[in-house]
Amino acid sequence: MAMTKSGFVLCATAAAITAVTITGAGLHLSQGQAFFRESPKELVDEVWQIIDRNYVDGTFNQVDWKAIRTQYLKRSYVSQNDAYKAIREMLEKLEDPYTRFMNPEEFKNMQIDTSGELTGVGIQLAQDEKTKKLVVVAPIEDSPAFTAGVLSKDIILKIDNQKTEGMDVNKAVTLIRGPAGTQVKLTVLRGNQELEFSIKRARIEIHPVRYTLQKTPRGNIGYVRLITFSANATEEMRNAIQDLEKQQVNGYILDLRSNPGGLLNSSIEIARMWLQEGTIVSTVDRKGEVDRAQANRRALTLKPLVVLVDGGSASASEILSGALQDNNRAELVGTQTFGKGLVQSVRPLGDGSGLAVTIAKYYTPSGRDINKHGISPNYQIKLTEAEREALASDRTKIGTAADPQYVKALEILAKKVAKTQQSERAETKPN
Repeated sequence: MAMTKSGFVLCATAAAITAVTITGAGLHLSQGQAFFRESPKELVDEVWQIIDRNYVDGTFNQVDWKAIRTQYLKRSYVSQNDAYKAIREMLEKLEDPYTRFMNPEEFKNMQIDTSGELTGVGIQLAQDEKTKKLVVVAPIEDSPAFTAGVLSKDIILKIDNQKTEGMDVNKAVTLIRGPAGTQVKLTVLRGNQELEFSIKRARIEIHPVRYTLQKTPRGNIGYVRLITFSANATEEMRNAIQDLEKQQVNGYILDLRSNPGGLLNSSIEIARMWLQEGTIVSTVDRKGEVDRAQANRRALTLKPLVVLVDGGSASASEILSGALQDNNRAELVGTQTFGKGLVQSVRPLGDGSGLAVTIAKYYTPSGRDINKHGISPNYQIKLTEAEREALASDRTKIGTAADPQYVKALEILAKKVAKTQQSERAETKPN
């Protein structure tokens, strides 16, 4: 498996808001593809074949997958919608919320322009594997949902008064999406409190990297906030580090809080900017074949680094933070990360629909399985509900003295910088 292939997606649970690149995806039908419009049964079999060849679990969740094929091909299908319903039934037997079918409209929603723009409210959804409830992984910074006050871990109870009980992610995304300027009402459960948000949909331009130079008693510090691993995140991160290096910063704080993930290749390339050597991530497919991504000795900086994470840091964020932690390149501050350690490949199907299929599990360099567990920070710093809401409602407070997790990160970084400066003075001291 080629880990740098752009079609591999790490966080695609809410296609409407995740910037992904889909290898081979196209919206125009060839003569061969048109065949599937007239043969719904062939579409069902196409999906079965893809799962049979590629799904990460060779036992198919202890299901007799060959018997499933016989069962579903015996049926008569009079329309594409019949086939779509059957495919979704078939995939439910895997009990994997990340392996999912998208009809042509849903698949188009996933094919987001690599410029980093999208239309919607800007939230990432996942389905809790135990409760089946729809959970907000994270709102995109500066999106309508972010501005309205939607937070990571909020449970979506209703969309425009329609209950979400038993609703899958695709259906929820379809209901939440809509033309820019229109309204959608979300009812969420936060702890024991039920809240309502009326949110105006908008065209959202995403710049994944924000950075500033901050003056501290220990000298200049580079604060870099990465909000998503989109197609342009790699270039923007490189530009940020190079600019801060020119300004001769003494160390860095990398903020991955509420970053829901994105492209696998983006996480690997960004890790290489911080790591000179060592393993970044390993993936294991159902045959047990291991593929490792390594640092390439081309780090842009080796200055002291502290990373901020929280429960909204998922997938690609966990790969990056896990690699930096396991290689002793950085210490992590914040709270336990989300816990998504699966890789999906997104496949276009014959009639313009699409399939996201889990093809591998990934592990940190030390062999930690992140899925369902997440990554534990070196320093556990929890925010109160009031602190979380204050930072969410006023993003100018993020990365300032009003941000308790940032304050702790700065304290730790100051010690690391002092130690580095002491070592440098010792090296230059004449014998």
